[in-house]
Amino acid sequence: MNVVCVIPARYSSTRLPGKPLADIAGKPMIQHVYERASLAKTPQRVIVATDHPLVLEAVKAFGGEVLLTSADHPTGTDRLAEVAEQCPDVDLIINVQGDEPMIEPEVIDQLASAFDNQPDLNMATLMTKMDKSEYQVPSAVKVITDLQGYALYFSRSLIPYPRVEIGLPVFKHIGIYAYRRDFLLKYAKLAPTPLEKTESLEQLRALEHGYRIKVIETNFKSIGVDTIEDLEKVNLMLKN
Repeated sequence: MNVVCVIPARYSSTRLPGKPLADIAGKPMIQHVYERASLAKTPQRVIVATDHPLVLEAVKAFGGEVLLTSADHPTGTDRLAEVAEQCPDVDLIINVQGDEPMIEPEVIDQLASAFDNQPDLNMATLMTKMDKSEYQVPSAVKVITDLQGYALYFSRSLIPYPRVEIGLPVFKHIGIYAYRRDFLLKYAKLAPTPLEKTESLEQLRALEHGYRIKVIETNFKSIGVDTIEDLEKVNLMLKN
């Protein structure tokens, strides 16, 4: 299977302008993400998809592969689909967020392996057990699955609600996705849906249109960089 890892890297950010180029331990953040993703064994290529010439030049400077995509894409999925259209020979596209400088290469391989001998699987993502401190945090997205491990729902609210306490764990969604190329192109063209708009969670579009999402459990604890405080925390961790 021909697998490509794509890292969408939008330059503008409300809380952290120029986020892909934020310095972390002497390197731009996008370089950390690229180098970590390149350590995964499954993908044949790692490509940064950006909307800004400064990010383009930064990736070229450290020897990474990069594509300049439209600045008008409303979502990362649309940016991903533009790359997919330029890669007709690719079977599987893995989307690693550009603000994950501590991504573990093993989880990329774990996600890709979900498609082994599963010709009907179109989309997969990851989850991990959530700390109780995040139960009421809207930015920590929760996910529940059926008995076969397919997503039933994603929410910013606590799900399931523990009316009867039986020790059921709460799972946090990790926003790393894998798509079959043909499905990704179809998915990007689907109309936004009511639940997607309500929760502001794009993956609900797939569920509302009747598609299944496999959710793989992992021990990886994502540390995304969305704020100055996140940046300082990751800087300290990597410097040490």
